[in-house]
Amino acid sequence: MSFDELLIKTIPSERQLSFQQLEFYAFVHFTVNTFTGLEWGDGKESPEIFNPEKLDAEQWVKAIKSAGMKGLILTCKHHDGFCLWQSKHTQHSVASSPFRGGKGDVVKEVSEACAKYGIKFGVYLSPWDRNCKLYGQGKAYDDYFISQLTELLTNYGEVFSVWFDGACGEGENGKKQYYDWDRYYATIRELQPNACINVCGPDIRWCGNEAGYTRKAEWSVVPARTRDTEKIAENSQHEDNEEFRQRQIHAWDGDLGSREILEGETDLVWYPAEVNTSIRPGWFYHDHEDDKVRSLDDLINVYNCSVGGNATFLLNIPPTPDGLFHENDVKRLEDIGEYLRRNFSNNVLENAKLSCNESLDGFGIENVRCDSYDSYFRTADGTTTAAIDIRWDKPVDIANIVLKENIRLSQRIENFTVIAHLGDASEEIYSGTVVGYKRIIPLKDGVKADRLTISITDSRVAPTLSFIGVYEKID
Repeated sequence: MSFDELLIKTIPSERQLSFQQLEFYAFVHFTVNTFTGLEWGDGKESPEIFNPEKLDAEQWVKAIKSAGMKGLILTCKHHDGFCLWQSKHTQHSVASSPFRGGKGDVVKEVSEACAKYGIKFGVYLSPWDRNCKLYGQGKAYDDYFISQLTELLTNYGEVFSVWFDGACGEGENGKKQYYDWDRYYATIRELQPNACINVCGPDIRWCGNEAGYTRKAEWSVVPARTRDTEKIAENSQHEDNEEFRQRQIHAWDGDLGSREILEGETDLVWYPAEVNTSIRPGWFYHDHEDDKVRSLDDLINVYNCSVGGNATFLLNIPPTPDGLFHENDVKRLEDIGEYLRRNFSNNVLENAKLSCNESLDGFGIENVRCDSYDSYFRTADGTTTAAIDIRWDKPVDIANIVLKENIRLSQRIENFTVIAHLGDASEEIYSGTVVGYKRIIPLKDGVKADRLTISITDSRVAPTLSFIGVYEKID
């Protein structure tokens, strides 16, 4: 077996595949910090301050749905230890607050709103609890954490994601807690077997920053040790600071999965990236940021680089102290949804003639017209290149091109180019490496063409494509 054949034996699990198909989903940061104006609470906040009198979970869900998002992850407990549900294991929760007369349950309201509108529901539970006296006492704290995790995974329906960060500060008297990750994972697999475990977990990895920056080539097949990167206490976030949140991707970790990087590796995993950032500078709501909501152009750039760069996009929207998304955030979400609907609706490939110089019987290029893993294009064994020809009777104005591999058969394509033709003129308009789940090629000023040539110039083994989309420019 060749090294390249070994590489393509690494494929996604069904839960990973389903997760990546969500593409774009929301984070909602909400806790006592919303009322103190802090990003990180210290666990000493009085539950009395938590009283979102106008809380409307359906407003949140309708807003994220308008953006084309398909899931919502709620910060059920942040580092301050305040629980947004009626936990039986602490009084530092909504039960001790005036919210709904002490009878409220934010997790319940949000999970029910998600179910009503067809949005997947996920939970964030901080392993670092700055309120719990057991923190730093080893198994005693792990028992406490598992008890709360169990409540969230058994009382609120199906959960699509359990999101862990690696924040790991000191407890009382400088005590250190070493999280029993394996035990946490086992609990999730038992109670919610279809849920992906994100960031400090084996299913979805962090892209490396919280600013929306992405690698030029984001591989899903990476060394198994990559799973431990964010779990290492020395690398974890110990305090709230801008440098950690906005850290750039370093050159040394800019390539995690190319053929050259993986040469000699014997333990590989399928570990796709997630890009997480906030719609505002902060993760929690601050009224002085009402005029600092990210521009549509900025968010679309992150979308193209994440969803369109073989990753997923987790965008945070923080509710106000009233318990509502601010109107500026709601408007921006509507803008995103409108942009995506307008720019990825008219696939002019439907009117094009397709041909390819290489294909395996039964896996011809016509299969790329349907976005499905059940039918796809591939070449014969031993053929690692292909030239795909797309022709129109009349010139078309192209704004975006989308390519997708059949990732059930792993990542195969290493390099490709796109050439646009108009009459006798030709121009290379894109050169790339990773395709993976999805590659979006945005053409900022549009390209007029009557023919496209997509050349796969290097692959690990016989390349696949499950879909090609060519989307017309919308004025």
